[in-house]
Amino acid sequence: MAGWLLLGGLFGFQDYVMARSWNYHPHFLLLIFAEEVYFALWGAVCYATWWKLREFIQSGSLTSLFLHLLPLSVALSYAVEALWVAVFPHGVSSTTHWSYWHTLKSYANAELLDNLVIFWCAVGLFRGIGYSQRLREKENAAVRMQSEMTNAQLRALRMQLNPHFLFNTLNSVSSLMRSDVEAADVMLERMSCMLRMSLERGDAKLIPLTEEVEFIQLYLSIQKMRFQGTVHHYVAIDPEVLDALVPTMILQPIVENAYIHGVARTAGEAFLGLEAQKQNDKLRLCVRNSGRGIGPAVPGRKSVGIANVKSRLELHYGSAQNFTLREFADGEVQAILLLPLEIRPDADTGNVRHSYGN
Repeated sequence: MAGWLLLGGLFGFQDYVMARSWNYHPHFLLLIFAEEVYFALWGAVCYATWWKLREFIQSGSLTSLFLHLLPLSVALSYAVEALWVAVFPHGVSSTTHWSYWHTLKSYANAELLDNLVIFWCAVGLFRGIGYSQRLREKENAAVRMQSEMTNAQLRALRMQLNPHFLFNTLNSVSSLMRSDVEAADVMLERMSCMLRMSLERGDAKLIPLTEEVEFIQLYLSIQKMRFQGTVHHYVAIDPEVLDALVPTMILQPIVENAYIHGVARTAGEAFLGLEAQKQNDKLRLCVRNSGRGIGPAVPGRKSVGIANVKSRLELHYGSAQNFTLREFADGEVQAILLLPLEIRPDADTGNVRHSYGN
């Protein structure tokens, strides 16, 4: 109704300007009031039409709309004129003294085309609103479906990851059972802590980096026992990214891959390091390990952990992320992740450690 009244004011001002250009001197407020009443009546008529015929206007074919609404548009045009003339029985001129019917006939015939334009413009607007609503509903449904598919894929990838990690860790325990039962018991206890942490996260997609580091620390402690102190590791986290959000268990398969394909192949002492810092507007994560390099690809064989990481990063961030493996002449390998930097809203880095090592 505010829009209709605004139109009334604009048309009233236009009528006044045109009348003055023709050397007429109409009453300004009378013209404004007359147009306000006229467009207020049309606002009420269009609101009633929307209330009663919304479904038909939005879903009916163009042919049925034309056939059914054309008589209605003519009838409503005359009805609006009849009501308006009832308020202004002599029109807006102070010099004419026509009867009601004479005034109605004169205005109705003169304004019929304008009234039809107003009515059909309103019908077109209603039709457009319906089309826009249906389009938004389809888009929202598509977004929900895509989100559900993405969540299903992420759940499937996590189910693939957990058994893979579990079996590899149980193999480590098995290798200790013959030589050091107490160490195997400690390893099983730490593994149970890791599994409990994994279960407690539930379906969480993103967790603070500190929680992921805590998980990695447990894993590193298990591997340190397995390799009996021949592996030196460190974890260095820049304080400003302590509470950055990362995908759940995104680092563990990379660290595990570094042990299997790097540390385990190193003669004598080896090292493995995890670093995290801010790089421009990105979070840079780097897993470094000694070894014999990446080595040639074996046909038909690939790392489940690395493939899992790449798939999850693609599902989480699309093209906004980057994962690269770099090999150096001395055999060192670096797995580098660049992720969008997101800090959890309740971040409090003042009481969190930012450097770990042995």
